[in-house]
Amino acid sequence: MGEYKTFETERLFLKPTSEEDAAFIFELFNSPKWLKNIGDRNITSPDMAKEYILTKMQPQLERLGYSNYTLIRKMDKAKIGCCGLYDREGLEGIDIGFAFLPEYEGKGYAYEAADKLKNIAFNEFGLHAISAITSKHNVSSQRLLEKLGLALAGTTTLPDSNEELLLYKIEK
Repeated sequence: MGEYKTFETERLFLKPTSEEDAAFIFELFNSPKWLKNIGDRNITSPDMAKEYILTKMQPQLERLGYSNYTLIRKMDKAKIGCCGLYDREGLEGIDIGFAFLPEYEGKGYAYEAADKLKNIAFNEFGLHAISAITSKHNVSSQRLLEKLGLALAGTTTLPDSNEELLLYKIEK
């Protein structure tokens, strides 16, 4: 993997996810809210998480220069969640997403990380628009997207899914 920038906010480091994050990704992908709101990626071991990082996250990072970022709390170096910009199949443009381990939810980290990544997307990566998707029952995600300045633009359904998702968008 080449050298990719780590970004920081007041309380967090946003580091491109790498294979050294496999145990953390395994834990996050199997947390109750991930499974409910994002879906089961069938990651049943840290080794499978490593494979997911190498086959799903790394190729996009190498192709576009951005992908998934592991969020590390500065005060104790704890890996608390992830935030990323995704070239998602079935979705036009680049999608912003975020997820946290349960003990780090509701502390403002999601807004802090996603706002930083949104600004980087527009000012460093040269994106002109960002979209986001969320399930209709995930009200906290909807509120965060609106706080970030994204507006509800309609609904969409991803390939291999029959769930109608809310689609949000923002333009630079």
